[in-house]
Amino acid sequence: MVNYIEAATAPSKNTGAIRLYGSDAFAGMRKACQLTARCLDELADIVAPGVPTDTIDRFVFEYGMDHGAYPATLNYRGYMKSSCTSINHVVCHGIPNDKPLREGDIVNIDVTYVLDGWHGDSSRMYPVGEIKRSAERLLEVTYESLMRGIAAVRPGARTGAIGEAIQTYAEAERCSVVRDFCGHGVGSLFHDSPNILHYGRASEGPELREGMIFTIEPMINLGRPHVKVLGDGWTAVTRDRSLSAQYEHTVGVTATGCEIFTLSPGGLDRPGLPPMQG
Repeated sequence: MVNYIEAATAPSKNTGAIRLYGSDAFAGMRKACQLTARCLDELADIVAPGVPTDTIDRFVFEYGMDHGAYPATLNYRGYMKSSCTSINHVVCHGIPNDKPLREGDIVNIDVTYVLDGWHGDSSRMYPVGEIKRSAERLLEVTYESLMRGIAAVRPGARTGAIGEAIQTYAEAERCSVVRDFCGHGVGSLFHDSPNILHYGRASEGPELREGMIFTIEPMINLGRPHVKVLGDGWTAVTRDRSLSAQYEHTVGVTATGCEIFTLSPGGLDRPGLPPMQG
């Protein structure tokens, strides 16, 4: 049985109950999420061949500090960086280091800032210089998968509607959906209930209710969906070494649909790709 609880009275830990937030929380999330979105906008001018991912991570840390926010990943369960930078066949949780990006790479940068107790969580893909058409197509399919998942969010639907929308589209485009990682509740906690699967059936999962806040963050592979985690305990890669991509937004369920908290203020939700048609 799924339990729902008013967030204002909920304990400060994940109990498995789904929090329902009010207008004050939505206002706080807008601020935290827009700070994350602005940081990701700034990174569009930093990502380039020859730039180490450590440089990106240092910028994320300093940008947060300059704006009164703290990177949620820093010291989280032993993770020692302010962001995740996942390159090419890395699915998620890539650890920034001193290795420079190369022409033709694709990199996902995942940032979560804590601002006034609220967690703004988002990620985007960045092409590094000129990329192959197959990589560009993967980015296009992954972004469209995210937006189709978001379009399924409305009160009365189930979380499975999000997964069905993503899976149906991605697989029709001859790509695969990673099963090992999922979206999650977010707000006053970094990771909370419910889990948001990126595959499934519309009739499955908890009912979506006004006031829920969560991430949608599909990981889409050009090859098979299977992944493995490397010996560092964090870095997840495709088993067949095929390219992987991910975009992520934080959304809140409203009376009529949802609000996307992490939209780019600069129109850079898919940096480096041509403008969407229509």
